[in-house]
Amino acid sequence: MKTYLLIWFSSNGGRPSEVTRSLMSMGFTPVQGFYDYVYDWGNNVDMNEIVNFGDKVQMTLKDMGVMFKIETVNSTP
Repeated sequence: MKTYLLIWFSSNGGRPSEVTRSLMSMGFTPVQGFYDYVYDWGNNVDMNEIVNFGDKVQMTLKDMGVMFKIETVNSTP
């Protein structure tokens, strides 16, 4: 499974480089395309882990003046 993250920056918020460093420290990788970052879970993840991870993302981005969207999808057909 993979979790994709889309970030909306504010000119009054944290710098994109600061946000990227924080997200990379959580295991996200910057990507080009429809999303800004991806987190690869591998094959072993349950719904509680995904929800708790969303909480960690929110806590990490708190007070950075950004909005975000998370989408987790099964990466194996």
